Amino acid sequence: MHPRRFHTFVLGFGVLALVTSLACTDASRRDNSVRQQQQLDTTVLQRPFEFQAPPDDYMLVQRLTGGPISLGALQRAADQALALENTATASSAAGNPWQFVGPTNIGGRVVDIAIDPVLADTVYIAAASGGIWKSTNAGDTFSEAWPRDNVQAMGALAMTSTGVLFAGTGESNPGGGSLSYGGNGVYRSTDRGLSWQLVGLQNTVRISEIVIHPTNPNTIFVAATGQLFSPGGDRGLYRSTDGGNTWSQILAGDTPTTGASDIAINPANPSRMYVTMWDHLRVPNLRNYGGIGSGVYRSDNGGNTWTRLGVAQGLPAPNAEVGRIGIALAPSNPSQLYAIYIDASGDFAGPPANAGGFFVSANGGDTWTELPDDPVLDLSQSSFGWWFGRLWVDPVDPAHVWGAGVPLVESVTGGTSWAADLVTVHADQHAMAWDPKVPGRVYLGNDGGFYRSDTGGAIATYTKSTFEPYTQFYGVDVSETDPTRIVGGAQDNGSLRSYPTDWNSHGGGDGEENLINPVEQNRIYFCSQYGSCQRSTDGGNTSSAFGSRVSSRSNWFTPIAFDPNNPMIMYTGGNILNRSTNHAANWSAISPDLSGGPCCDPLYPFGTLTTIGVGKTNGNVLFAGLDDGRLWTTKNLGASWTQLLDDDIPGTWVTRVIVDPTNHDVAYATFSGFRSGNNTPYVSKTVDGGTTWTNITGNLPQAPVNGIVLQGSSIYVATDVGVYVTRNGGTSWSKYGTDLPNVPITDIRLHAPSQTLFAATFGRGIWKVSTCRTTSRRQSIPCPS
Repeated sequence: MHPRRFHTFVLGFGVLALVTSLACTDASRRDNSVRQQQQLDTTVLQRPFEFQAPPDDYMLVQRLTGGPISLGALQRAADQALALENTATASSAAGNPWQFVGPTNIGGRVVDIAIDPVLADTVYIAAASGGIWKSTNAGDTFSEAWPRDNVQAMGALAMTSTGVLFAGTGESNPGGGSLSYGGNGVYRSTDRGLSWQLVGLQNTVRISEIVIHPTNPNTIFVAATGQLFSPGGDRGLYRSTDGGNTWSQILAGDTPTTGASDIAINPANPSRMYVTMWDHLRVPNLRNYGGIGSGVYRSDNGGNTWTRLGVAQGLPAPNAEVGRIGIALAPSNPSQLYAIYIDASGDFAGPPANAGGFFVSANGGDTWTELPDDPVLDLSQSSFGWWFGRLWVDPVDPAHVWGAGVPLVESVTGGTSWAADLVTVHADQHAMAWDPKVPGRVYLGNDGGFYRSDTGGAIATYTKSTFEPYTQFYGVDVSETDPTRIVGGAQDNGSLRSYPTDWNSHGGGDGEENLINPVEQNRIYFCSQYGSCQRSTDGGNTSSAFGSRVSSRSNWFTPIAFDPNNPMIMYTGGNILNRSTNHAANWSAISPDLSGGPCCDPLYPFGTLTTIGVGKTNGNVLFAGLDDGRLWTTKNLGASWTQLLDDDIPGTWVTRVIVDPTNHDVAYATFSGFRSGNNTPYVSKTVDGGTTWTNITGNLPQAPVNGIVLQGSSIYVATDVGVYVTRNGGTSWSKYGTDLPNVPITDIRLHAPSQTLFAATFGRGIWKVSTCRTTSRRQSIPCPS
C-alpha cells in the first residue's frame, strides 16, 4: 500500500485516523512542524472532524461498464427526453406537476461563486449537479437562476463588471457522482440569471474555470478540462474577445488527455497570465490522474503565446506523476504567486519527490521555491487532492492564503505554516470569493453548501446558508403510514430524515440506502459507503450497527431489502447474499459468491451485489443483481442458485430488480451502461421466473435506468434524464409529470396509500408527484379521498 494511504479516512473514524497519520509522519517533518501538529491535534480533540474516503466512483463506474461515454451522449439523451416530454404533453399523458419536497437546509456541493459588481448582497453560485442559484441577501437564502430543462451539471461561473453572467457546464472535479454528467458548453445571461443563451464550446464537456479580463469585460477566458473518459475532443484554454459570441483555443495540451484547470491573471498587468494544465484520464477500473501534460504556463501577451515553467524556474519537470495543479496570485502584490502540486495518486507530499508540493514565487514566476511539507496542508488533501486543486489569496494581504482541501486550510505566513478549520464548515472545499463592496466579506462553497464570513474569512467565522435546495441524493424511502416521513442517503451529507421538524442527519458519511419498516415506522435502517449499516428503533435518534455479515467486499451503495410479507426478515450483502430474521440484528449467508471476482483494482470493491428482489406471493423466490452484470435467482431461499442468461440481459451493472407483488414468476430488471448509439436493453421483463427475458425498453432515451416501480399495469422508471411511465407493457413510454428539473433521478418510491411517487435527484433534492387520474381513456386511478 502506498504510504500516504493513511490519509484515506472514513467518516466516523476521523480522530483516530488523523492522529494515527500524524503519529506516522517521519521524524524530520515532526521536528520541523511541532507547532502546527500540536495546533491540529488540539483542534481535533475539541471537535472530531470526520475525514472521509475519496469521493465515490459508484455512479461513475456504473455508467462506464458498457464502455466510455461518447461525446454528446448526454445531450442526445436529453434531446430524446425532451421529444418524449413534448409528445406526452401533446397527448395529455404527461401527468401531474412534480413538487419539491426538500431539503432546503442541508445543501450540496458548490463548485463556484460569482459576486454581482453592482447589486448589494447579490451572489450567484454553481451547484455541482444542481444548476445556478442566486441570493439577494448575502447568501442567507437562494432562488433558482437556471432553467430546469437545461443540463444541471455545472463547473464554473463568472460575472463581468457590467453584470453579464457566464456559466460553464460539466463538473471538472474527477471524483464520482455527478462526474458521469458532463455539460454542453458555455451559457451567457445578460439579465442576471433570468434567461440564458448557449454561446459555444459545446464539445468541451467539462469546464473548470471562467475568468473575466480585469479591464475588458468582453474578453473571457475558459479553462476546459475536457472529457474525463476519452482522449481528444475540445480541451485546453479558450478565449473570447467579443463577449462570448465567438471562441478560439489559445492553449492546447501537450497530450490528447491534457486540459486546462486553473487560471490567474495579473490585475495590474493583464497581459501577464498563468494557466495550469492537467493531464488525466479515467477508465472503468483505473484512475490516471497525472501525466507529462500537467504543468504551469505563463503568457506575457494576454494569451497569444505561452511558455511552460519548469525545472529552470524551480518547478517539477514534466513527468507521469504530476497531477492537478492549483495556482493563485496576490491581488495586492501580483508578483507573489502560489502553486500546489498534487501527484497522480492524489497525494500532496511524499514519494515521488518530483510530483507534489507547495511552491511560492516572489517575482511573477521567474523563479519558484518549494516550501517544506506541512502536515496540516498535507492532511487536508488526504489521498485525493485531485478533488480540490484550488488556492485563494486575501485581496489586501499577500501572505494570507487559503487552500481547498477536506478541511479549509489557512496560512498567514505565505504558506510556511497552516491551520485547519475543523469546526465551522463542512468538508471538501471548492470555491471562495471576496465581495469587493463589503470589506471583510468572504464567501465559501463546499460539499455541504454555501457559507459566509464577515471577518475576512478567518477560521471559525463562517455561517451557513439557511435555504439551499440542491442536495445530491442516492436513495429515498417513505413511511407507509405517514408520507411526510421521508429518509434518504445524500452525497457527503449523510443519511437524512424529514422529521421530527426539519431535515436533519441521522447517519454520517455518504448516505446510501435508507429504508423505513412498512409496519413499524420507527424502525429505520440506513447505510454509509461500502456496507456500513445501522438500525434504529426510534426513528434514527439512536442506532446500532447491523450484525456481522458474510462477504469479503461490499458495494458503495450496499442494497437492503425487506421481505414484503414480513419486514422482520431482511436481505443485504456484498458478494454474498445475507438474510436476517430479527430486524438486521443477526445475519446468515444464503448464497455462495455470486460475483465474477473483484476485477482489476484492489482498492475498488468491484464484484458486489447492487440490488435484491423478493417475491411476495412466494418468499422463497429471490433475485440478486450485481455490478458486474450478473443476475441470479433462487426458488428455495438460497438452497440453490441459477445464473440467468439471456440475450436481453445486457451484462452491464444491474441497477434494480423487482418482483411483481401479484406473481413471483414476473420480475423486472433495469441496467446501466451509458453507450450512446447502441441498442443494449435498459429494462427487461421475465414472466417465467427468469428463464427468458424480454426487452421492454421501447422508446426510452439512451441513458441509464436507475430505478423501477409498479402500480397496477403502470410501470415507472427513473433515469438520468427524468421519470417515465408505460401503460402498455413497455411498447411505448412517456415522460411522467411536469416541472421536474433535468437532473439524474437516482431512485423512486411509490407511496401506495396516497398514490404518490417520490423521486431522489442527484442535485435537486427530493420531489414528489401524484399518480392518480380521475379520467383517462386507458385507465382510471381514483385519487384518495
